[in-house]
Amino acid sequence: MRTIIKIATILSVITVFALNAQAQSVEAPTVLDVTPYLIEPTTTTTIVPATFKHGDCSWVAPIALSVGWEKHQLPRLINIISRESGCCPRRIGGSVVDKDCNFVKMATMSHPSDSGLLQINGVHWKQDHAQYAGLVCKQMKVCSQEPLLNPVTNLAAGRLIFDVVGWKAWTLSQP
Repeated sequence: MRTIIKIATILSVITVFALNAQAQSVEAPTVLDVTPYLIEPTTTTTIVPATFKHGDCSWVAPIALSVGWEKHQLPRLINIISRESGCCPRRIGGSVVDKDCNFVKMATMSHPSDSGLLQINGVHWKQDHAQYAGLVCKQMKVCSQEPLLNPVTNLAAGRLIFDVVGWKAWTLSQP
């Protein structure tokens, strides 16, 4: 959008300049080459695969980078995602999935608020939870589980959580 505004501004200035030049002279107006002043638009498209395979995290890195994770964090991040969800973005805590990341059954109901790739726990997205005061809900306006089953939203929420508490959000508790 800013690129379009810049181009429109440049074209307006050129038009005024050309009209003023034409009014002051009877000579043919000078054609200005504005090409050097144009800024090429840059667009970033995040591509999320249509199908997922349990254990295949090959598609995660570009999305993670697009939402603010840093390149040096990717190995640990992908290791956590593999451990937490098997790289199945719609996985809910306690669920069993097949090789294509399709829900099979609930093995346990001990963590039903854990959501998506990073298994983001309800302590981070439930608005009324005391521990993190609904961090994801307040900062991202994601106050329910369903949006966190989207890999882009999940990785962005994970980045927010990481910025506040670091890797400890995904540290396994010691027996």
